[in-house]
Amino acid sequence: MTTIDLPSLKAALDGIQMEDNPAIVKQKSRDFFWYSPVLKRELDDVTGDLIVSPRTEAEVIHVLKTCFALGVPVTPRGSGTGNYGQAMPLAGGVVLNLANMNAIKSVERGFVTAEPGAVLSEIDRKTRQSGQELRLHPSTYHTASVGGFVAGGSGGIGSINWGGLRDIGNVLRLRVVTMEAEPRVLDLAGWDLHKVMHAYGTNGIITEVTMPLDAAYDWVDVIVGFDDYMGAVAFADQVANLDGLLFKEIATVAAPVPHDYFLRHCKFLNKTDSVVLLMVAPHAMDPFTALAEREKAAIRYRSDTASAEARKGLPPVYELCWNHTTLRGLRVDPTITYLQVLHRFPDHVESVRKMTSLLGDEVPGHLEFIRFDGNVACAGLPIVRYTDDERLDEIIRLHEDNGCVIFNPHRYTLEEGGMKQTDAVQLAFKREADPNGLLNPGKMIAWENPDFDWKSDKVFLFPGLREPG
Repeated sequence: MTTIDLPSLKAALDGIQMEDNPAIVKQKSRDFFWYSPVLKRELDDVTGDLIVSPRTEAEVIHVLKTCFALGVPVTPRGSGTGNYGQAMPLAGGVVLNLANMNAIKSVERGFVTAEPGAVLSEIDRKTRQSGQELRLHPSTYHTASVGGFVAGGSGGIGSINWGGLRDIGNVLRLRVVTMEAEPRVLDLAGWDLHKVMHAYGTNGIITEVTMPLDAAYDWVDVIVGFDDYMGAVAFADQVANLDGLLFKEIATVAAPVPHDYFLRHCKFLNKTDSVVLLMVAPHAMDPFTALAEREKAAIRYRSDTASAEARKGLPPVYELCWNHTTLRGLRVDPTITYLQVLHRFPDHVESVRKMTSLLGDEVPGHLEFIRFDGNVACAGLPIVRYTDDERLDEIIRLHEDNGCVIFNPHRYTLEEGGMKQTDAVQLAFKREADPNGLLNPGKMIAWENPDFDWKSDKVFLFPGLREPG
């Protein structure tokens, strides 16, 4: 349990924007952890003690120095769009809200530099003035911050071309503040970026990000319908491997999910449609439609030829993909949840076929086609018709027994949601940058319990998890 001397803390941080209203503090202490029934049960009552919203790097340094001196935990927050409890303050303390640090500092040919709270769509609005756009963004494009994306995300729209965020070159530079008696400001580039990327802010606070840019396009949203899910998967894999066509997004979703959950698009769909969702460069549309005709793939919707009336109120295709698929499902059926699965190249299509056959409509398919180690593969985010934890664990084991890698979205730690092993680079950097373990406690098992038994089926439970009050 962490006991906070709130009056002393507030006095020491006087002049920096703060909020201690319990209702607002709880609201700002939450992310989208409730996608998981397991995390919802475990984390629903988690809250911080104080929201602190710095406007400058100097204020970040002052907050970290003060909290270090007082032994107060600090959990950074971007926009709170993560799904795994990344921004949940398990030990209470300060929630460091970085939304006010949102300046887009410079746009150059090939890259942009911004503060961590800059929203991704706002970055693109600025970079599009020079004909450029971000390579990668999550489906929460209009709300997610760039710092949160780097610290908590893994890939997204654009991963069909560029792979994941941790692929070298997809982040160019990070400026990071340590949590020590005298915080240091570090500029990281190259392989050093892996020290803090996808580390949930457990070993440094990002205060500036430089991201690469690509040529901007007015992407065409396309939905292709199939009577058979594996037909959709085969077509998606085919187009993902065509060198002459340009896409920013290729996903498949099995029937009846598209018609049942994509409520504004269902007027274009049959109840039995399994779909391929695509973002296609305008100059690629003619050859793409020729290919679709040859393959007898039925184009149900394309945004470039739809009337203004038909397009009215429609979300973009990327808001049907990635975890927006799950979100739209939860709005219709709040009992569902999802998994994260890697189907490895070169057997990814056969792997999908096997799991589809095994699990059927209990786990309707949803695949995101990505580059993984340079090859086209499938990242699965299948819908799970949840019944209980035992069956959920059994579904996970079935995937693993059949050669699929599971990144478990029903765990709040870095390791359990990843490769189930210690990231030695991140752990070593935490020892340097956060020697008292005050940054986002409970999220890095290697720090909390170095002797944790990875060979067992034991779930890590953070002993410092603090209940409100």
